[in-house]
Amino acid sequence: MSSPKPPIDAIELAENIKRWGKQLGFQQIGVAGIDLAEAEAHLLDWLAAGFHGEMDYMERHGTKRSRPPELVAGTGSVISARLDYLPEDRQAMARHLDEPQEAYISRYALGRDYHKLMRNRLQKLADRIAAQTAPFGYRVFSDSAPVLEKALAAKAGLGWIGKHSNLISREAGSWFFLGEIYTDLALPPDEPVPENCGTCTACLEVCPTRAIVAPYRVDARRCISYLTIELHGSIPEEFRSALGNRIYGCDDCQIVCPWNRFARLTGEADFLPRQGLDAAGLIELFAWNEATFRYRTEGSAIRRIGHERWLRNIALALGNAPADPSVLAALHSRENHPSDLVREHVAWALARQLSRPGKGLSLDPR
Repeated sequence: MSSPKPPIDAIELAENIKRWGKQLGFQQIGVAGIDLAEAEAHLLDWLAAGFHGEMDYMERHGTKRSRPPELVAGTGSVISARLDYLPEDRQAMARHLDEPQEAYISRYALGRDYHKLMRNRLQKLADRIAAQTAPFGYRVFSDSAPVLEKALAAKAGLGWIGKHSNLISREAGSWFFLGEIYTDLALPPDEPVPENCGTCTACLEVCPTRAIVAPYRVDARRCISYLTIELHGSIPEEFRSALGNRIYGCDDCQIVCPWNRFARLTGEADFLPRQGLDAAGLIELFAWNEATFRYRTEGSAIRRIGHERWLRNIALALGNAPADPSVLAALHSRENHPSDLVREHVAWALARQLSRPGKGLSLDPR
């Protein structure tokens, strides 16, 4: 039997963890403590306001989300990791949004679903730590449990939570994924960075549905990402025209954020667009049957909404597109779809198309 490994200085170990993380392909690693009292108060206030809508999972686990040791007993430190995913520059994204017969999909979802890649890489980092220390307790997370990942990343010095509620890094903007290792190691926490949004309100002003109801306060029930991904039923009529051509998520608040001029394109092949979804036409995507949808979204985050909601979202985008015989033909092809949900949204789109023959649509609903 091998002799036990001697203890390693905690400061040295934390620095090694950051170095190993970068060797594994993470862009940044930080260490957070476990006191999330301020974030917990913000979360409870947000839930009390009903801003989570149908996302019942946000309150289902009580304080486990904001008190790490309640989720993983013995947790004393959290290792937070950043992985950049930006597949194209902001100018290209804006051009896609300006093509009303082209589908806009949130850029995080164009490539392979990040959850597995992030978990595997975090596990490799945990294995590297274990190889250099005595056995230690840990669990890795990638949006896979009740974790306040943005609050933890902010405490770990990876950035600050902006007015749009996304984490922003001075050096890298906000186009990145986060992952965590909850551990019983007593690691020295990093210092949080100052909040640097200043007087800027670009994200509040650009939001198509005015979901950012105040700085740092988002009403998810109004958010296009919630409406097109999380909401299972009918999209409220008051928001339908504001969706424009956005069929899965929304990036507007990130596109206009001044700090994203520092964002770098990803070096991860898995995050590059697949199946031509970065510039696909609405009519083409609306023609997919369920088998095609499942095949073309294999390994993608998009698959989680299912074919029915896929058609629901695209129907609205077609209704928002400039009047065109090909758009009408596509909508008529789904007019008698078996799903009540699809038929409802197709009927709305047809009525919108027929009410303004020959006229285009401005993507700015204001």
